[in-house]
Amino acid sequence: MLSRKGLIPEDYLLTRLAEDVQQPKFKAKARKARFVAKNGVCNVAHTNIREQGRFLQDVFTTLVDLKWLHTLIIFTMSFLCSWLLFGMIWWLIAFAHGDLDQRGDDFVPCVTDIHSFSSAFLFSIEVQVTIGFGGRMITEECVSAIVILIVQNIVGLVINAIMLGCIFMKTAQAHRRAETLIFSKHAVISVRNNKLCFMVRIGDLRKSMIISATVRMQVVRRTTTREGEIVPLDQIDIHMDNPVGTNGVFLVSPLIICHTIDKDSPLYDLSASDLLHEDVEVIVVLEGVVETTGITTQARTSYVSEEILWGQRFVPTVSEEDGMYAVDYSKFGNTVKVPTPCCSAKTLDQAGGIAQFKLNEGVTLRPTARRRRRSTMIHSTMDS
Repeated sequence: MLSRKGLIPEDYLLTRLAEDVQQPKFKAKARKARFVAKNGVCNVAHTNIREQGRFLQDVFTTLVDLKWLHTLIIFTMSFLCSWLLFGMIWWLIAFAHGDLDQRGDDFVPCVTDIHSFSSAFLFSIEVQVTIGFGGRMITEECVSAIVILIVQNIVGLVINAIMLGCIFMKTAQAHRRAETLIFSKHAVISVRNNKLCFMVRIGDLRKSMIISATVRMQVVRRTTTREGEIVPLDQIDIHMDNPVGTNGVFLVSPLIICHTIDKDSPLYDLSASDLLHEDVEVIVVLEGVVETTGITTQARTSYVSEEILWGQRFVPTVSEEDGMYAVDYSKFGNTVKVPTPCCSAKTLDQAGGIAQFKLNEGVTLRPTARRRRRSTMIHSTMDS
C-alpha cells in the first residue's frame, strides 16, 4: 500500500514500527546503566551533599522542585502557622491591656470582642485574609496593636506572593510542554548523500510552535586519556546537519536530524559489528521557547547501542492532500532497510568514498534495477 501511494520504493521492505519492536528472545550481555532515560530523566543520584543549607538560599526554586504533596503541605502550614503566631500575639496584647477581663462600658480595649485565644485566632484570620466580619475590630487605644496590624498585613502579602507564585510555576512548568515533543524510539545509520549518517526523527504534536528550537547531540561513553585517566562519562558533542540550514529548526512537521559521520565525529571508528559490543549512548536534546507562555522548555532522550538500527532509514510521514500537507504520525517510527556498508566511516574514507567502496566490494545494482535493464534490452532486441 505504501509503495502504491509513492511513499517508499517498491524494492524497499517496511521492516518494523519503531514503537512496537519486539525485544530479542536471547539474553543480551549486561550493559552499563544509561545516562539519560528514554523519557528524558537523568539517571544520576546526588549523594553525600554536606552543604544542605545552599538549597535554603533559593527557597522559591526549592519549593517549585518539591513534589506536589510536599508543596501543598508547606502551603497549608505556612498559613496556619502565621495565623497561630499572630493569634498568640493578639491574645498577648489583649491580656497585657486587660481586655480579657470584664470591664465597664467606659473601658476601651485594643481589639473589641476578644475574650479568649479562640477569638484572638479568629481575629488573626480576619486580619490576614481581609475577611472583616464586623464583630471584631482594632481601636486607637494601643499603638502596639496598630504596629502588629501593619506587620501581619505585610507578612500575609509576602506569604501569598510566594506560595501563589510557587503554585503557578508548578502548574506551568516547562516539562509539561515537553510531553508533546516526541522522538523516534530508534535511531538509524545509513547512507545519505554518499556519506554515512546518524539520524533521529523529532516531532511536535501541538499546533502551537516552539520558537527558536535548537537540537543538540552528545555521545556519552567511557574513555581513557593518554595519561591513563579513566573518564566514566565523557560527553562529546556531535555536529549536526540542520535540515533547514540555520541555527534553529522550524518544527512544524516531523524532521529528521542528521549527523554526518566524518573524521571529527566520535562515531568515526564505529562499524555495525562494533555497535553490537560497545557501550555507546547518544543523547538528543531539543529546547526552545513555548509560543503561548514564553517559557523555555527542553525535551531529552537517549539511544543506546541496541536502539541504533544500522542500514535503515525513516519512512516519509508528510503527504499532500487536498491542497495542504498532512502528517501521518502512525509512520513516525517506521523504518525501511536500505543498502548500507557494514564498515565504519573511517574504512569508507580509506577506501576512497562510498562509490569507490562499492566498486572494490563488487556491489551490483538492486534486483529490480537489473530486471528493468534486462527488460529494456529485450525490448530493444525485439524492435531491431
